[in-house]
Amino acid sequence: MKKFRKVLDGLTTSSPGGTIGSPSCGSAAGTPTAAPTPKEIDIQETLVSENFQLCKTVRHGFPYQPTALAFDPVQKILAIGSRSGGVRILGRPGVDCYCQHESGAAVLQLQFLINEGALVTACADDTLHLWNLRQRRPAVLHSLKFNRERITFCHLPFQSKWLYVGTERGNTHIVNIESFILSGYVIMWNKAIELATKTHPGPVVHLSDSPKDEGKLLIGFESGTIVQWDLRVKKADFRIYYDEAIHSVSWHHEGKQFMCSHSDGSLTLWNLRNTTKPFQVTFPHGKIQKDGRKESCKPILKVEYKTSRNSEPFVIFSGGLSYDKAGRRPTLTIMHGKAITVLEMDYPIVEFMALCETPYNNEVQEPYAVVVLLEKDLIVVDLTQSNFPVFENPYPMDIHESPVTCTAYFAECPPDIIPILYSIGAKHKKTGYSQKEWPISGGTWTLGSHTYPEIIITGHADGSIKFWDASAITLQMLYKLKTSKVFEKPKPGEGRAADLVEDDPFAIQMVSWCPKSRIFCVVGISAHIILYRFSKYDANTQIVSLEVRLPCESEDVISPSENENNPSLSEPGSHSPHHQHPASPSSGTPEGVKDSIPHLKVKDRTVRVPPGYQAELVIQLLWTDGEPPQQITSLDINSAYGLLAFGNCNGLAVVDYLQKTVLLCMSTLDLYGAADPYQRLTRSPRRNRQSTSGLTELSDNQQSVDMERSKSPTSVHYPTSLHNDPRVLPEPVASLRASHCSPVFYLLDNVKGPGRKLSLPTDLKTDLDHVNGHCTSPTSQPCSAGKPRVPMGPEGPRLTRRGPGRPPFRKAQSAACMEISLPVSHTEGYASRRAMLQQLHGVTMYSHDEHHTTAPYCWNERESRENSFSRSRSSSVSSIDRDTKEAITTLQLGESFGRKGDALPTPCLWVGTSLGVVLLIPMSIPTDQEERMEEPVTIGPSGTVMMLKGSVLRFAFLDCMGALIQSPYEVWRDPNAPEDPDRPRRRKLVNFSPSSSQDTCGEGHLAVVCSERQAKVFLMPSQSCLFVHNITESSFVLRADVVSVCNSVCLACFCANGHVMTLSLPSLRPLIDVNYLPLTDMRIARTFCFTNGGQALYLSSPTEIQRITYSQEMCDNLQEMLGELFTPIETPEAQNRGFLKGFFGGNTHTFDREELFGEAAAGKASRSLAQHIPGQVGVEGMKVAASGVVGDLARARIALDERGQRLGELEDRTAMMMTSAETFSKHAHELMLKCKDKKWYQF
Repeated sequence: MKKFRKVLDGLTTSSPGGTIGSPSCGSAAGTPTAAPTPKEIDIQETLVSENFQLCKTVRHGFPYQPTALAFDPVQKILAIGSRSGGVRILGRPGVDCYCQHESGAAVLQLQFLINEGALVTACADDTLHLWNLRQRRPAVLHSLKFNRERITFCHLPFQSKWLYVGTERGNTHIVNIESFILSGYVIMWNKAIELATKTHPGPVVHLSDSPKDEGKLLIGFESGTIVQWDLRVKKADFRIYYDEAIHSVSWHHEGKQFMCSHSDGSLTLWNLRNTTKPFQVTFPHGKIQKDGRKESCKPILKVEYKTSRNSEPFVIFSGGLSYDKAGRRPTLTIMHGKAITVLEMDYPIVEFMALCETPYNNEVQEPYAVVVLLEKDLIVVDLTQSNFPVFENPYPMDIHESPVTCTAYFAECPPDIIPILYSIGAKHKKTGYSQKEWPISGGTWTLGSHTYPEIIITGHADGSIKFWDASAITLQMLYKLKTSKVFEKPKPGEGRAADLVEDDPFAIQMVSWCPKSRIFCVVGISAHIILYRFSKYDANTQIVSLEVRLPCESEDVISPSENENNPSLSEPGSHSPHHQHPASPSSGTPEGVKDSIPHLKVKDRTVRVPPGYQAELVIQLLWTDGEPPQQITSLDINSAYGLLAFGNCNGLAVVDYLQKTVLLCMSTLDLYGAADPYQRLTRSPRRNRQSTSGLTELSDNQQSVDMERSKSPTSVHYPTSLHNDPRVLPEPVASLRASHCSPVFYLLDNVKGPGRKLSLPTDLKTDLDHVNGHCTSPTSQPCSAGKPRVPMGPEGPRLTRRGPGRPPFRKAQSAACMEISLPVSHTEGYASRRAMLQQLHGVTMYSHDEHHTTAPYCWNERESRENSFSRSRSSSVSSIDRDTKEAITTLQLGESFGRKGDALPTPCLWVGTSLGVVLLIPMSIPTDQEERMEEPVTIGPSGTVMMLKGSVLRFAFLDCMGALIQSPYEVWRDPNAPEDPDRPRRRKLVNFSPSSSQDTCGEGHLAVVCSERQAKVFLMPSQSCLFVHNITESSFVLRADVVSVCNSVCLACFCANGHVMTLSLPSLRPLIDVNYLPLTDMRIARTFCFTNGGQALYLSSPTEIQRITYSQEMCDNLQEMLGELFTPIETPEAQNRGFLKGFFGGNTHTFDREELFGEAAAGKASRSLAQHIPGQVGVEGMKVAASGVVGDLARARIALDERGQRLGELEDRTAMMMTSAETFSKHAHELMLKCKDKKWYQF
């Protein structure tokens, strides 16, 4: 615990480059202006580094790119392997475990050691791994790496410790599961086939022991050869040579016949009595054509032949459809007697598996369900009902139903919000599911004591919003909201809508939610905002539409003649609160230039809305002069004020959603007034025309552009004619400018699916190649702060694909489909940050810290005292070319002090820009309810300006005791509730004023401001900078949040180089800095978010959400919160076969594998064939709490459980032996008494 005392009079000054250390040198800020009277800030910080530890908690969603499936019929748990080396193990709801192979190699096959609490995985790097599932975090016990052969198939007989491994060369090896050592017993391919056979049989595609005799191994080769190998005598019993390639084999439980699936779409049934030809050949989906020939069919990739006591056997297979119809869906076929049922699937089938009552392969199987693993879904079909319904999936496997575009995470929600959302969402659930319980019901899970209400919100490319209950590390769907229902459906062929047919115009870009007031706000990709209110009643409502034109800057007007032709360009801002869309003069021109129209048409009729979130207001930005509106980059809403503020790279708008009016619509430049900290270089029409001529010759004369831009080395990232009117530009230039308007959208033009890499224009490719200053591409252009990057060579023509009238968004600007590989280094670099922000926000943004590095920049005492940047005449330091755009990057509404002289806090809007500038805008809001609905809200920029390095990301306010000040809010009341005449409806506001808790230290509060590179703490109203910390020099912050942890608050940051760090408040003392996750794609950057309680999440793949914690307390309690995968269950006994069956059918219990495969009989395998790699014996699973007592106790408890289980088994066996001995003694005594008095001749 540390105490920080800062006296505002006489704070020491130091360089901003210094690091925060002890209190004596902890303030690396400029000296703030002294307050009129000395005040002492006495805040006792309780957070220390020991409160923090970073670890993964749980992963939700569908395993991305699945490859393999396995099921334990006794434990009833399911395992799914993926292409990235991940393994998901699922049991009853709450039992969900994720494991990852360190190699990252794809999982080829999974095999459970049935009822043993272990799992064998075979990976694409030809390594076998044995996982211990008897701990909550499974770990690898052994690994075996094959050096000379490639693994193709594995088979582990029930209750056997010997694993059969087939290889690409056609050989079969045998591995001891207990020691993970290769046996010397090998079945070579040339011994398995006849010597007269001249061709190689191909890889092993199937291995299984005969249900009739475990000493017989059936080996299937890809070419169509099948061999039954007698393991005892080491020779083949029979060989089958079939013309068609084999994909799978399945035994009848009696072991007298088996079925094969082939590449020609046929199924063959073989009888062991006669193996010269198949007993039966069927083409289940092959019809006989007119000429008498069978039509060709697709391969049957897998078949399962399962018997049932009370009915005909089941034959279940995937594939086999005829080739006659193109575009047919993947199918699973169930043949039951003469009935054939074809189940169509939405996605290709990866694997399926029948779930049976018994684990023994020589008993009647009695299948009761089929698990079908699809590329993007998991389905379980009920076989006990004739219509084969599917089970309702209790896992959140549909997160990716539409690609995820944004996420939000809320911990410590009001306890009543989850039941209300669930009750409304339950009314819209699908029906027709099987009535039986979910069959994958293994493991145990209990609700831990460390739980609190948590909600995750996901926004999707189709405009839908999903609310998820994330309490107690589970995830359950609560409620789904479709924002597209607010708009009319675009009809194909209609002017504007014709361009939108292929697009995702409703894609969600960001959300803002107040759980207490239940106000919900959505920002869409088409520059639209929808405001929702929550109601438990349905209603008939008419949605109000506001249209806002965020102002164009004055230099966009090139000549007075243009201004006369289109007067709307010269207006500083306009809005039209109406339902119809105005016909603008320019929209009717022959050129078809769009102007003063929104992207989407709001429904202008009364609509019936169901209970839940109901749209009240839609705000849309308008097209301007043929250009789509720039995307909205920041949003904040406050229910107590009734205000909504948003901004983009053009400016800021504030809307009064109670009165449905636009209060403020102003360019970023106009917000400064006289307080602009930069010298802006005004450009002339002559310069515009020169730039135009230069741009038309981009591919021929790069040097002319460089010469033109050399006047201002700080403003060189985009062509100077970026904002020129396309009507006066040559077509290539207009196309180039349209492409530059929103680079992220152009990037997505080439994305057709979640797995595609993005094709980048050269200028962005250069930026991405220079992430953190490290150049990796040999073809990239020289990158410097003083030269523009323009497309050259073959990349150039790509930029002209989208014309000026083309919508800027194509096919889901999805966080799920972003897979831009970004190299990460620790060197200084600035170009990458701009490219990253273009990807993150979809706008052209500009940050002063990119450019100030071109010239030495130093702070002197006077500059620090004034809290402003130098007014130097040097253009390389403080002047900014007017064509660069300063985006609004963050907004915060709350009670604060708008001016230095304010005595009382008032409602204020804090504005942060991409140049690192913080602006304060005070507001006057009527307090009386009636006046609030009638009197206008007045807003006036105060001229207050504060500066940081890098784009501003986050604001937060602390009182003088260091506690977080919450934003005021309106208590929720149902807008559609029946009126009570005795109790008129009034607004109930909850206001957290900074002065309410300041009895001891006077009025004022602390403002925490975090940017991409810096964090500062200001004392308000004096605006003195108390603390400053340079977060990163080699990278930049992507996400920052002020969160509560351990009954205190801290600043949590996630950087582009993968570091997660926390800083204490208000002193900004570093608490942890962990290199957690190298940023490999934009999906993580777009979806990473922190929340209270030391938790965070991000989209780890297009289909999965990864939750992590940075709290030591939660890490310690994680073992308690996770489910148990293994529960001690007695293995079901094998059925009595009867005397005659055992006598005539052979005895399966006389086969001793140890005698055949052990080292004594088979010898040792070649050391060069495979390498044994010992595992970490559970250390990986215990990494969460390895350093604490909890970890030791957990390990000891697991060891005791296992030991106790073994002792219990031993005790049971001892008791059985004693009972047997007593019975024998009793019978012997009875026999002795019976025979005692008999004579010898009586026997």
